[in-house]
Amino acid sequence: MTDNLFKLMAEPEPVKMNWQETAVVIVDMQNAFVSKGGMFDLRGIDISRCQEIVPRISRIIEMSHHRNVPVYYICHVLSEDLREVSPSSSFWFKSVRFYRENPQYADCFLIRGTWGADIIDDLSPLKNDIVVEKPRFSAFYGTNFDLQLRSKNIKNLIFTGCATNICVEASIRDAANLNYFPILVSDACANNGPPFMQDATIFNVKLCLGWVTTTADLLSAPQN
Repeated sequence: MTDNLFKLMAEPEPVKMNWQETAVVIVDMQNAFVSKGGMFDLRGIDISRCQEIVPRISRIIEMSHHRNVPVYYICHVLSEDLREVSPSSSFWFKSVRFYRENPQYADCFLIRGTWGADIIDDLSPLKNDIVVEKPRFSAFYGTNFDLQLRSKNIKNLIFTGCATNICVEASIRDAANLNYFPILVSDACANNGPPFMQDATIFNVKLCLGWVTTTADLLSAPQN
């Protein structure tokens, strides 16, 4: 693999990698978070930033398919009876409170098999793309994502999606703890809340969790 190494332009310094050990991770680009009429929109959360990153993620996916880089779609999905969420957990009062108090909006939430849980049409997975369902913020918690990556000898994880400061960062933290090299594509991720939340995650990643790149730098990287 050493013959296939190249340097991806990133901060705080370029990162050595090769495509054979790399995967693209798309976090929570689901109707509930991104689309008009989805859970976030109904709660009055600004979804414009999530919508703005769709074209960039689409280009990254196209590049990945061209270079035979596996694409993993991470989706926050729950059962209709919320069996994955205990009333003794903070998630009962935070993540699923909207659904518990507004059951009429079940189709707009994250219930398996509903429109809300579906990946948005503009980023629909292709046949060989892989969808991983998660019950919590991190892509690794309560999933077999780590096992899937190790079976393919994946080392580098390129992260896109939403929300930068919640599910993306939670996944990056676990990836770093599991000895992967997390790479955040800063302009292909969207935060929830004020702009400084995006800046905070970027700072955390550059400081101690991994590397930060841009869509342009990723797309212009050598093909090996």
